[in-house]
Amino acid sequence: MFLIIYKGHYLYKIYNKTKKTIIVNKVRVADTFYSRLVGLLNKKSLSSEEALLITHCQSIHMFFMKFSIDVIFVNKKNIVVGLVKNIKPFALSRIFFKASYAIEGAVGMIDKGKVEKGDVLILQQDA
Repeated sequence: MFLIIYKGHYLYKIYNKTKKTIIVNKVRVADTFYSRLVGLLNKKSLSSEEALLITHCQSIHMFFMKFSIDVIFVNKKNIVVGLVKNIKPFALSRIFFKASYAIEGAVGMIDKGKVEKGDVLILQQDA
């Protein structure tokens, strides 16, 4: 049931299957040119339960962002291939060439979910 897209709605939870932890409970998907371009620019902050999943993403920029975030880069097999903790506004992440999508969340998301490279993630649709 992976990546059934409901634009703008919080309809997913992300689990760390490897560590058996919940990473975030409210995940929105950015899968269009516009939604991927805007990303989190229209937000002033994120709660620890919110995240944005950006499809077709191997790196991010933080130009004009108002707050720092954690980012998890994941490949097509849902394996974590890169982690960026506490990336600040106006910074650039490195490029994770094996990534298929990125999960942007509040600072602390990576530690809270005990996420490490090689972990397998599950995106579960809310009932």
